[in-house]
Amino acid sequence: MEVLVKAGQFLLSISILVVLHEFGHFIFAKIFKTRVEKFYLFFNPWFSLFKFRKGETEYGMGWIPLGGYVKISGMIDESMDKEQMKKPPQPYEFRAKKSWKRLLIMLGGVIVNFITALVIYSAVLYVWGDSYLPNKNVTHGVMVDSLAYDIGLRNGDKIVSLDGHEVDGFYSIHADIVLEDVQKIQVERNGKQVDVAVPDSIIPHLLKAQGFIEPRVPFYVAGFWKESPAEKAGLELNDRIIGINSVSTEYYDQFRDEISNYKDSLIQLTVLRNNDSLKYQVNVSPEGFIGVYADSPFRIFELETVEYSFMASIPAGIDKGLETFGSYLKQLKLIFSPKTEAYKSLGGFITIGKIFPGTWNWQAFWNLTAFLSIILAIMNVLPIPALDGGHVMFLLYEMITGRKPSDKFLEYAQITGMILLLALLLYANGNDIFRLFNNG
Repeated sequence: MEVLVKAGQFLLSISILVVLHEFGHFIFAKIFKTRVEKFYLFFNPWFSLFKFRKGETEYGMGWIPLGGYVKISGMIDESMDKEQMKKPPQPYEFRAKKSWKRLLIMLGGVIVNFITALVIYSAVLYVWGDSYLPNKNVTHGVMVDSLAYDIGLRNGDKIVSLDGHEVDGFYSIHADIVLEDVQKIQVERNGKQVDVAVPDSIIPHLLKAQGFIEPRVPFYVAGFWKESPAEKAGLELNDRIIGINSVSTEYYDQFRDEISNYKDSLIQLTVLRNNDSLKYQVNVSPEGFIGVYADSPFRIFELETVEYSFMASIPAGIDKGLETFGSYLKQLKLIFSPKTEAYKSLGGFITIGKIFPGTWNWQAFWNLTAFLSIILAIMNVLPIPALDGGHVMFLLYEMITGRKPSDKFLEYAQITGMILLLALLLYANGNDIFRLFNNG
């Protein structure tokens, strides 16, 4: 069921964004009296799921959910309609329009996608506000994985700043280290400030890391597994586990490390319940579990929510959109840098689908849709033939030099771009499939 919910959110989100992107091309074409022959959501080789004609345009839905398109008269595009290009240009055709009009028609999709992201971010901030976990509220410091430990971070360290810049949101730390090329992390350890160097060699590993640092939390019981040894022994919800045998385990990471020494054994757990210290004999499974769920940091630590009026949400939404735009450009830069090995983390539809939550959440859905809208805008403006950015590149060349590339050149460029995009699509989704089987 969770997979279906994720897939449903992904398809709805991408459908909204594709329709709006193509509408951007459509509306500018109509403004400049250019004929649009087709307007399709998804691709429709051989047949369409449905279609209808209104005026000079055929509207429909294809059966391959990989995007969509508008077919504009007199334009060399993915339809590769060579017969039309052999005929003399007509006043209503794309090729008959002035170069600046053609440029705006090609940029229409990107413009609408970017505006869409700003509108969605503004609406989300107005309706739900902006909630985050302030770094200052992570009062017990951090839990670190082996990667963080190797560079010198320790459980209980309180992160103060990155390269001297104070940290605001805790969950932005990981991304900031990667995207801002952080050289040193300043932490508070045992009452003293310590600098932890971040070597360049760690970046490829950070891009793949899931739990590099997490808030260090006391171990409160949030739930029980089926047939839980801890529940059978008498533990209750909201109990705080503070010891195993004679060893103090004040925090979850201490419990996790200590319990690994008692696989398939009987232990004595010390728990706090309503300020009372209680002891229970609990069987540990051969895998080292007692059958309880730890409480989430979001319930233990106080989140901060910034609320916005309607008027205040507009500039705040624009700021968030611009910040996201800049952040994604930095991520894109990493992909083209061989030393980061970011290209190995490139993902396709499975990766995108996984970012949606397993339960339907409208706040998360619209935030992710806004993010994907910015990605769609940036990816489409890349100067690759077959993308909007390829057409823009050739139009700028024409506007600067006064010479228009030949139709034959544009045809070959379109074919080359389509091959490149297909190769990229296969590579990204191949990475997804490899990771799926490798993790399985």
